[in-house]
Amino acid sequence: MSNEVRQIMLEYADRSGLALAAQSPIRYLWTDAHAVCNFLSLYQTSGDAQFRHLAIDLINQVHHVLGKHRADDTRRGWISGLSAIDGEQHPTAGGLRIGKTLNERGVNEAFDDHLEWDRDGQYFHYLTKWMHALSRAALVLDEPHYCRWAEELAQAAHTGFTTVDPFGGRKYLCWKMSIDLSRPLVLSAGMHDPLDGYITYNEILQCAERFPSAGMPSDLHKEITETEAMMEAQRWQTTDPLGIGGLLFDGCRTLQLAVMGRHCRTITLELLKAARESMTAFARHFDPEISADRRLAFRELGLAIGLHAVTRMQHMVDINSTPNIAGLRREFEALGKYAPLATTIESFWREPGNQRSRSWLDHRDINSVMLATSLLPDEFLSLNGIS
Repeated sequence: MSNEVRQIMLEYADRSGLALAAQSPIRYLWTDAHAVCNFLSLYQTSGDAQFRHLAIDLINQVHHVLGKHRADDTRRGWISGLSAIDGEQHPTAGGLRIGKTLNERGVNEAFDDHLEWDRDGQYFHYLTKWMHALSRAALVLDEPHYCRWAEELAQAAHTGFTTVDPFGGRKYLCWKMSIDLSRPLVLSAGMHDPLDGYITYNEILQCAERFPSAGMPSDLHKEITETEAMMEAQRWQTTDPLGIGGLLFDGCRTLQLAVMGRHCRTITLELLKAARESMTAFARHFDPEISADRRLAFRELGLAIGLHAVTRMQHMVDINSTPNIAGLRREFEALGKYAPLATTIESFWREPGNQRSRSWLDHRDINSVMLATSLLPDEFLSLNGIS
């Protein structure tokens, strides 16, 4: 299976302009966050330095492409506004673009719900995925500057996306911001964004503790406090398979943080209950026989990745002293009946015929990279080498 992942990722490197050092590489933040973790997994399992170099090259290319203004924009340089020299030292200080095909909506341009999906800007939940990838790179490659960049990205993202509800006065994270984080493009709140932020900020601090001599400020306590407040009275249930997978991924991270002694809010059981209720609703309507053209591979593969996280969590509970063990095991047992669905989803999308479908080809990069993550999820699901 690792050979298949190897082939998928090398083809992706060629196709997206990474390995060939293309003049106009295709960078997309969500896909590339998964790709960094995949390259790290391949490096860890094979010892092949090629994948170490690919992970490093991809991080650098993402920062130099998505950390700077678009070629079709009148603005130039780092989106943070830093000088060329300072931007090299702090490439995430202004956030990172999504990597959409169209430029962001102009200040005086009317909102178009259909077009907005193809317009650039910044998504908070994409930024947290990149923070996670940088944290993994810092630990696997023993390079503390990646952790520093993750922290600087967290601070920029939190400041940029935090919005005050004019009616209730509560702070929340808006869904989409402009490329330079100066104005909201979509004011609605992301359902799981505060959750992702809270967990990822704690992950970064845990990462920073591994590098005590690196001189990092390691101060995300304000951000952690604010996102924790945003989570109050929030319901996590969803029928979106990618969202369910995200709940399981977040549950896996909170459990690892607890095992490592990170004193953050213990919400693993809460997340597993929400995921189990969500899976029950999703399973009622999921038809594994429906044609590929009527499905979205990356959303289903997000669920498959999350189901692999359940197995990892079960193992952690078995070998570590974990709070609420009885409750966690009950949820694992309930979620366990859905575990075969991960293989069902992977097998479907590994079929050459299904990979020739329009739905696969229209999203080929994100589909193939997330398939690789599902087949080899080691580094994506890990925080600090805990298994």
